[in-house]
Amino acid sequence: MKHVIIPFILMLSLWNCTVTKESEVTIDMTESEILAFHQSLLTLDTHVDTPLRLMYDAIDLGTHHDPHEYNSKLDFPRMDEGGLDAVFFAIWTPQGVRNDSGHQAIKQKALGMLDRVESQIAKHSEMAEIATHSSDAQRLQTQGRHAIYLGLENGYPIGTDLENIDLFYNRSIRYVTLCHMTNNEICDSSNDTTEFGGLSPFGLKAIERMNHLGMMVDISHTSDQTVAQAVAASQAPVIASHSCSQAMCDNLRNLNDSLLTLIADKGGVIQMCLLSDYITPDPPQDARDSARAALKSKWGNTKHLSDVQREQYRHERNSVNRNFPRVLPTVSDAVDHIDHMVKVVGIDHVGIGTDFDGGAALADCYDVSELPNVTRELVKRGYSKTDIAKIWSGNLLRVFAEVERVASILTQQDS
Repeated sequence: MKHVIIPFILMLSLWNCTVTKESEVTIDMTESEILAFHQSLLTLDTHVDTPLRLMYDAIDLGTHHDPHEYNSKLDFPRMDEGGLDAVFFAIWTPQGVRNDSGHQAIKQKALGMLDRVESQIAKHSEMAEIATHSSDAQRLQTQGRHAIYLGLENGYPIGTDLENIDLFYNRSIRYVTLCHMTNNEICDSSNDTTEFGGLSPFGLKAIERMNHLGMMVDISHTSDQTVAQAVAASQAPVIASHSCSQAMCDNLRNLNDSLLTLIADKGGVIQMCLLSDYITPDPPQDARDSARAALKSKWGNTKHLSDVQREQYRHERNSVNRNFPRVLPTVSDAVDHIDHMVKVVGIDHVGIGTDFDGGAALADCYDVSELPNVTRELVKRGYSKTDIAKIWSGNLLRVFAEVERVASILTQQDS
């Protein structure tokens, strides 16, 4: 685990004189200096699906795993290697039947995942702690421990009961990704047909409740209309915990320049994702394309699979991906997205949410241990140390703190 030599805020002030991205001049740093700089940063990744690896692969976070053998991209030893201080574990749940019994069942599944995460963190308390406040990341970095924040990916477990938002907040959830690949009772998804035209009436109430509690509203995976309405409805800035630029890669999950601007104008942040299909179009590969077509033909629409069927589908999909791997994009391709987003919305509104353990992998950043390659590319392109610090945590922590501030004001108004 990294140890800070000077406080993070002081580091930012000392670095104000360094070259900015706009000057297009490369910072003169040796390889060892780049690595030392990366280790000195307070780094925060806003989205990994590691709880899935805890549930399905029974990995131990205190053990170093081979990412090819275990399909695992993150554990504490590799966080140390990659210089990653803080991370949001996503409590992901698949979309299922949208009725009371479906909502109750998936809520229990989400709570079970939280139990598993809490058990692992308690087992390795000398390495990590579950974090709940924006200031916890820096506090834990100074202690030489990792900050494990929690997010709920997919509002489906909330159902139509606002008290469930309080329940998950009390279980340390600090952002909710409003939906996943299909619509739920909160909003429309980017990958589904239009149902509400954006947020549902319940979705508006859910955002209001999140604002009062101090939970960040995450618009990754949501439709364009949902993004715009969520930004307008929220009294605090919103985040995209793991999204890329649609101008750079035309994927329904990515955000167009207008939406990037809406998020930034409200003070929010877009966390660039390392999932290959969001960075570059999937190049044609005959064998891979045939295998994926056969999988799709067998399973059809996966929206309404049972838990058993979904697990079998996941197993077969992972097998196809292992046997017919995609030609992976590079860190340079990923940082092209950062460049574009900085050009559109400015340096204060861009960060990193890798989506490791949820499918993310680059040719030269295959797991968390290789995250210094991102810093290396940013240095190569002339980003200042101050700006790199903003990208790695400063921007997200600013938004997080503002969400907490707004919640405090709303609570005072209610009392």
